[in-house]
Amino acid sequence: MSEQLNRLLHIMARLRDPHHGCEWDTAQNFETIAPYTIEEAYEVADAISRGDMRDLRGELGDLLFQVVFHSRMAEEQGHFRFEDVAQDISDKMEARHPHIFGSEGGIMEEGRWEDLKAAERMAAGSTSAMDGVALALPALLRSHKLQKRAARVGFEWHDVKGPIEKLREEISELEAAATEEERLLEAGDILFVAVNIVSRFGVDAEQALRASNAKFERRFKQMEDFSRADGQDFASLSLDEQEVYWQRVKAEERKRAEIQTTP
Repeated sequence: MSEQLNRLLHIMARLRDPHHGCEWDTAQNFETIAPYTIEEAYEVADAISRGDMRDLRGELGDLLFQVVFHSRMAEEQGHFRFEDVAQDISDKMEARHPHIFGSEGGIMEEGRWEDLKAAERMAAGSTSAMDGVALALPALLRSHKLQKRAARVGFEWHDVKGPIEKLREEISELEAAATEEERLLEAGDILFVAVNIVSRFGVDAEQALRASNAKFERRFKQMEDFSRADGQDFASLSLDEQEVYWQRVKAEERKRAEIQTTP
């Protein structure tokens, strides 16, 4: 184990020391730390999306600290240590890459990875194709994984026309929904089908929505900047006046794109 990793493990042990540790760190448990773990994973993804390698280095360290934190609490309770975590993932990766670490040779055939994961779940006592899809996953990502599992056992539309027709049906049902509960369920069905549609085009729904969120936020802030430069209070403008700025932002984006692609 590297010197710096040993250093980190010792730091975590000291922070959790019941007599000489940090009051905040010693008061934590798995449940209270879990939200921080999720947050750090998102911050890693954010650094990657921005292409900020310096920030990525720091965020990966924060995420590693979360792994060390959970491992330390587990060790204190006699469950496992950080070394056991590292061993388990090493064993798993070797088992899932028999063409690299085993005797199979060649390349990983399409679907082989999922077959190996399915075999692992069955060995662990899984009885359903849905078992093992974490409840804590972002909803769009979990929807994709659930539908992918269903498709592996044949429960899937034959082509994209099926889910597109289903989407139209679900929109009509949302429009006809009479209660708040019905609207909630029908709205969820719309999103569920939309995930299926975009995945058929090779698009990750979670990443796609994140990109659209970022685009909308960027354009909205640009509208505010343009209106401010014109001496206007954006919030006091009519929708038609705001739309003028929206179209102006899009036009500016097209100009920049043309400049970038001009040889």
